[in-house]
Amino acid sequence: MTAISKDTYKFLKDLKKNNNREWFNTNKSRYTEAHENVIAFADTLLSELSKKDNIETVSGKKSLFRIYRDVRFSKDKSPYKTWWAGGFKRATASLRGGYYFHIEPGQIFAAGGFWGPNKDDLLLIRQQIQADPDPLRKIINSKKFKDHFGSLEGEQLKTAPKGFDKEDPAVDLLKYKQFLVTKKIDSKLEDSEKLVSEIAGTFQAMRPFFDYMSEILTTDLNGESTI
Repeated sequence: MTAISKDTYKFLKDLKKNNNREWFNTNKSRYTEAHENVIAFADTLLSELSKKDNIETVSGKKSLFRIYRDVRFSKDKSPYKTWWAGGFKRATASLRGGYYFHIEPGQIFAAGGFWGPNKDDLLLIRQQIQADPDPLRKIINSKKFKDHFGSLEGEQLKTAPKGFDKEDPAVDLLKYKQFLVTKKIDSKLEDSEKLVSEIAGTFQAMRPFFDYMSEILTTDLNGESTI
């Protein structure tokens, strides 16, 4: 297993104290070394994830987000992120949901779900939940789900969405605009080889939720395929 090195975390800590281009350019070799370390970690994570799921993302390197911040519309003009993050996309139209990992000194977490369902997908999700909310409730109320993620997360409406009854027994689920799950990873594992398996295991725990969402996003209310 590949671990995130202490030097990689030290680079991030120093970058947080010196978030400017001059310091970054002076320490470019440290950035390159840290970047290669995280690529190797992401490659190992992808390998572990691919044992249990079909992943479209072709490599650990391709999973990583750029360290350079887009500051065009931000009050914070710091040019660099002070963490590493990456995401893996499930392959084919029949497998929905995405995996995300975040590596930062003192803050490591794994997350996944549906950040921005398009209008049609969101309507289909709500229609299926309205028709039968029990399968989703069974998943999010299961011991395994609660032990890993606590509860379903994501932005919500303040009231029932348009076209749905605010007295619907499933209105608490119908309000969701995003469907997300997150697990914070013990910081004691930050430079351990066990971190890969901990994140991969967290991703695996998302599968019942992903499989449920994949099924309803590829089947209409009459049980016919939408893809």
